[in-house]
Amino acid sequence: MTENKAIWQQTVALIEPFNKKAVPLTEETSFATGLEWDSLTVMDFVAAVEDEFDISISMNLQAGIETVGQLVAVIEKLVNEK
Repeated sequence: MTENKAIWQQTVALIEPFNKKAVPLTEETSFATGLEWDSLTVMDFVAAVEDEFDISISMNLQAGIETVGQLVAVIEKLVNEK
């Protein structure tokens, strides 16, 4: 299993409790329009991601993350920088 695939699977597992409408997840799934998350949900989810991967996602990085695929790419980058 590639590192990206493992990160994808972990990320999808983290999204599931927040995916109240059971939206099918793809790399293009948008957090705002696809999953319809509000700012509180985003904050809770980011905290879960940071804890799971032992990383810190800056506000600047968060602002540029709109899709699940973009998030996986950022996580992979931050994990590799550790």
